[in-house]
Amino acid sequence: MKSSAATVQQYLAELPEDRRAVVEAVREMVRHNLPEGYSESMRWSVITYEVPLERYPKTHNGQPLAYLAIAAQKNYYALYLTCVQGSEQEARLREGFKKAGKKLDMGKSCLRFKKLDDLPMNVLAEEVAGTPPDAFIAQYEAARQPDK
Repeated sequence: MKSSAATVQQYLAELPEDRRAVVEAVREMVRHNLPEGYSESMRWSVITYEVPLERYPKTHNGQPLAYLAIAAQKNYYALYLTCVQGSEQEARLREGFKKAGKKLDMGKSCLRFKKLDDLPMNVLAEEVAGTPPDAFIAQYEAARQPDK
């Protein structure tokens, strides 16, 4: 679902009540577990949690570093977890879903789900809380280094 909302509140107001409830529940979990130093904004038509440019301006595209994002897409919800892509956090996430008996539907960093019950919220909370901004910046910088 494409949104033209300029604020998170506008984005939430655009959603039908049942879809808004799901997004708000995931947002609440994120905000409760998000390490200090990230900010919430609307970017790319989704709710984004990012390292502000004031803290780290040297990004490849001039945009804040996106830590994670939440979206209500047309046929599913998405939690974009750039914080776990290709890392030991991803392995922990996969194992957490398995132990919880939940099916993980995830691409590179896009975790897709149809209802809240599809998510082991405690597992996601640990991953959200697991990478403070300085560590995320270090991961970003390491990934941008050419292989030697």
